[in-house]
Amino acid sequence: MDFQHSARSLELQERVRRFMRTHVEPVEELYYEQVKPEATRYKTPQVLQDLKRLAREQGLWNLFLSGEHGPGLTNLEYAPVKEIMGRILWAPEVFNCSAPDVGNMEVLANYGTPAQQERWLTPLLEGRIRSGFSMTEPQVASSDATNIQCEIKRDGSDYVINGRKWFTSGAMNEDCEILIAMGKTAPDHPDRHRQQSMILVPKATPGVRIVRDMLTYGYDDAPVGHPEIVYDNVRVPAENILLGEGRGFEIAQGRLGPGRIHHCMRLIGCAQRALELMCQRAVSRTAFGKPLAEQGSVREDIANSFCEIAQARLLTLQAADKMDREGNKAARDLIAAAKIVVPSMAARVIDRAIQIHGAAGVSQDTFLARAYVYARFIRIGDGPDQVHLAAVGKELIRRGGVGVA
Repeated sequence: MDFQHSARSLELQERVRRFMRTHVEPVEELYYEQVKPEATRYKTPQVLQDLKRLAREQGLWNLFLSGEHGPGLTNLEYAPVKEIMGRILWAPEVFNCSAPDVGNMEVLANYGTPAQQERWLTPLLEGRIRSGFSMTEPQVASSDATNIQCEIKRDGSDYVINGRKWFTSGAMNEDCEILIAMGKTAPDHPDRHRQQSMILVPKATPGVRIVRDMLTYGYDDAPVGHPEIVYDNVRVPAENILLGEGRGFEIAQGRLGPGRIHHCMRLIGCAQRALELMCQRAVSRTAFGKPLAEQGSVREDIANSFCEIAQARLLTLQAADKMDREGNKAARDLIAAAKIVVPSMAARVIDRAIQIHGAAGVSQDTFLARAYVYARFIRIGDGPDQVHLAAVGKELIRRGGVGVA
């Protein structure tokens, strides 16, 4: 792998870094202030709307998407750009590069019909609407997607959907207009990976009922949200099915692979920022008669954090490089390895930063508490550690421990 980033990537890194410093960092807390009022809690705050317009005007838009719909960046070129965005938790949306829209746009770009793309992909690419992804269910272990119980039944020229989902990312936002829901169209199919389908459900469809927003460690992640949703005899046209019946598991694998690596890129940015805050705190605070920077344990925490970030970053870049050269399927072991390593690394590094900051670290005065929640959640989101460990271990045994890279 070439360790020198391409000229295109370096140029975009600098432009995104400059945009973040000039426009995003100064209003980081203003964003949260504008989200606070209960009446407008799930409305995209004005500061974010203004930043999105500015980013689009400057050509810093849809950087994640390759091919005819995007700027053509490879995963390897995009990774360091996303790391810069990831330093502020809500910043990826400024550039129209935030979950779940990124994954949903990739699904529509790769699997959608021309009519589906015109109706939903175009406004998503333009940032006029947002979307939700409705896969996880509260009553089954959704880490095994074959467990999903939501029903999608053909009824004449329509499909009728019944089921209960939760952690439907993005669905609380007032700009969310379309949901991608996964359910079973053929529950008795002998191939359990051909039982599932994905379907487009306009959020305003009768029978789509939001029960509650789900909290993670007490945070509701407004204005995006991750609600519990009941689909009660929800009827949509048959042309809303994605790719055809029985293709849902295939789509999920195609969606979640890039999504996992995008989370890793973002989390590396969080961890890097936490390390920088650790260093700043260490030289600015005195305890027991000397700066924290002269305490041996503090130096060890900083050094260990640097080493772990560097290791995780290289693994993520290696996975991105293989995705570009050989495709997402060929890179699945490296994607899984990065998904195992990066969230745990980020949680450790952020936890050390919290410890060095003392009470301030768990308060609203730094980004650390929110970042820790995100890192900890992603050890479950897009597949828990145990699923990825089992998959990588099985493949390594089959290969005799060689050939994953």
